[in-house]
Amino acid sequence: MNGCFVAVVGPSGVGKDSLIDFARARLEGSSGIAFVRRVVTRQADDWSEDHDSLDAQAFEEAEAAGHFALSWDAHGLRYGLPVGLENDLRAGRVVVANVSRGVVPALVARYPKAVVVSVVAERDVIAQRLAGRGRESVEAIRSRLDRSIGISLPAGTVEIDNSGQLEVAGDRFVQLLQDVAALV
Repeated sequence: MNGCFVAVVGPSGVGKDSLIDFARARLEGSSGIAFVRRVVTRQADDWSEDHDSLDAQAFEEAEAAGHFALSWDAHGLRYGLPVGLENDLRAGRVVVANVSRGVVPALVARYPKAVVVSVVAERDVIAQRLAGRGRESVEAIRSRLDRSIGISLPAGTVEIDNSGQLEVAGDRFVQLLQDVAALV
């Protein structure tokens, strides 16, 4: 495949979807960059990422039929990336998706030229963002903040701090995507 997979990872609340949305808006019309819409076993709402929804059984059937390039479990939900993203990779595009840190080894095995972007933010910023969602109790937020998954990210992982203004981290992410697109 001629393109490059850019995997955006980081704990809940660091602003991965906000960065991706920022880049999508800035790069709209760029034929060299494709943003992947995830499939999740959660109904869409106004507070979570824009995604396609399947119930657990339909997800399992789609997974068994080979409709996902990658799939994983996290926080009691199932996530999948449509296999159609490989058409974009074959066409030489940069493919951008929010993925779990736990799926990075499988992702890199399947797409060796992948670039991993680790989004980080200060602990108190993450706590405020999670609380602002209103989906979890204080205890659940504390548990999320204390969670460590013990996964080593590959050498060359790019870290973007999204603790401050979205435009700062967003501009850095947009520049990274443009740089990757120029190389493929």
